[in-house]
Amino acid sequence: MKKLFLLLSVLLLQTALANTPVTEIQKLEATARIWGFLKYYHPQVADGKFNWDQKLIEILPEVEKAQTKEALGEVYIKWIDGLGEVPVCKKCGKMPKYEVFEKNFSMAWMEDADVFTDALTTKLKYIEVNRHLGAGYYTGFGGANNIEVKNEPEYKDFEYPNAHYRLLSLFRYWNIVEYYFPYKYMTDQKWDDVLTEMIPKFKDAPEAQQYHLAMLELVAKIDDSHGYFVTDLTNQYFGYHWAPVKFLIIDGKAVVTGYYDEEKAKMDDLKIGDAITHVNGKSITAILAEKSRYVPASNPAVKKRGAYYSIFNGGTDKAAITFERDGRSATKEITRYTRKDFTTPVKPAPPEKYKILEGNIGYINMGILETGDVKGMFEKLSGCKALIFDIRNYPQGTMYEISRYLMKERRNFVRFTKPDPDYPGKYKWVDNYFAGPRGKNKYAYKGKIIVMVNETTQSHAEFTTMSLQAGDNVTTIGSQTAGADGNVSPFEFPGGYKTWITGLGVFYPDGTETQRLGVKIDLQVQPTIAGITAGKDEVLEKAVELANK
Repeated sequence: MKKLFLLLSVLLLQTALANTPVTEIQKLEATARIWGFLKYYHPQVADGKFNWDQKLIEILPEVEKAQTKEALGEVYIKWIDGLGEVPVCKKCGKMPKYEVFEKNFSMAWMEDADVFTDALTTKLKYIEVNRHLGAGYYTGFGGANNIEVKNEPEYKDFEYPNAHYRLLSLFRYWNIVEYYFPYKYMTDQKWDDVLTEMIPKFKDAPEAQQYHLAMLELVAKIDDSHGYFVTDLTNQYFGYHWAPVKFLIIDGKAVVTGYYDEEKAKMDDLKIGDAITHVNGKSITAILAEKSRYVPASNPAVKKRGAYYSIFNGGTDKAAITFERDGRSATKEITRYTRKDFTTPVKPAPPEKYKILEGNIGYINMGILETGDVKGMFEKLSGCKALIFDIRNYPQGTMYEISRYLMKERRNFVRFTKPDPDYPGKYKWVDNYFAGPRGKNKYAYKGKIIVMVNETTQSHAEFTTMSLQAGDNVTTIGSQTAGADGNVSPFEFPGGYKTWITGLGVFYPDGTETQRLGVKIDLQVQPTIAGITAGKDEVLEKAVELANK
């Protein structure tokens, strides 16, 4: 009897071990990973021989029925076997002739024994080894070799699709980032954990606005100032009523720096330099903490820059503010307006593209200087003891022309990582990007060069800054830049909702990252409340001081 009981116990234990339960989240995570992997790796799928979105919609009910790892593995294997032959790839095993960047790459998920059977893992690894090579049906590569997402169905009128299509929305975005976002390894939250967290937010979104906020939150999780996502429903969340003032976040306060409509601001006695500490009883810090998950940004400086619509905006035309002025604190009610209510201000005279400041110091506004202006600019400013390049704006493609006058010879100022078309998730190091004259330039400018930057210095502005920094006697001053360099890659969520990612990795020649960190700064200079109240440009004042030393 004891032997029979022991035998039954062993059989029950073996049965239990042979049937490993899996959770709903585990199943959906595995499905997202396998669907994305096959999309870019399986030769038949990557060639566009299937309606791959529809294949996901068809497999999800089967995945939901499976209750164990073993049953789930059978679902996936049957699915993969139905996709056709994966021929042996002789080229796939060859060693690359270029330096490989692999910080983003990992296929460890295939070996998760809690979810994947040995047979399934073996099949997935075989596909990796014999993968599709080059551009595919869903992926092309632009002139700079950043990813071009293509042939994705748009699904018009998908404001609030059913749960399966909401998961498709998540899986599509997550896998584009998984394989083609060069800075995936730098996100605050591990990209694997983002998938785990966001599955229920997409699947269980109770109404349309929550679904749209889930898409916005997902975009914000890549920690990229190029991240972009706006819909009518996300705008509705923040509110269509605006305070008539512009502001900067300084020391946890919203400091008024200008006006959307000066007359309307005067009606509520709002003045430049007013430091607003609370809106409707909530501190500025608390508002930022509550809404920052919906503000795509590479770093805190851009979170504050991007908060312009989340601090004062609301659904009503009134708001209570607490503010500081002249050392005193007070509370009052202000009126908020829709943007169309603001009176368009009279356009001021256009600023000068370049000029000579007192003390024989040249100043160049890089936001409006054009390539055709560069020769005349240097003819006028070549005798100045210093040149101040203001890049707190978006330059007009003048960097290479300017560098010909600043440098004695060509200099490498940047390294890139670009997606490897033959191995999704891996990247190539690319060098040989130079600024400077075509030959030698013995007449290169010999004075001081000062570059001014801040949180609005983004993308091409950061790239321009890096090129100028390769010159001699260059000092960069200001505050942290946007930390989003490199060409952008646009694509869409189902429903035609547009978004972007940074498509190239951009580094200094020594390997220092620019993403999230921004460009290198020699001297930090931040605006102060006192300076704003007095109408000063404190960064420019410091630049002039440096020029005069």
